[in-house]
Amino acid sequence: MNVNLNLNLNNGVEMPALGFGVFQTPPEVTAASVAEALRVGYRLIDTAASYFNE
Repeated sequence: MNVNLNLNLNNGVEMPALGFGVFQTPPEVTAASVAEALRVGYRLIDTAASYFNE
């Protein structure tokens, strides 16, 4: 079952409503965590530079 969990922004851009964040994830496990999140279907990955693990 494919459920559309996207939001339409005011500028017409469609954005996933649910994202995977890596805040406080140690840099040495971030890449594997993000790869797994993508594998299971996440399409919004929050890897802000302020976390120092992007």
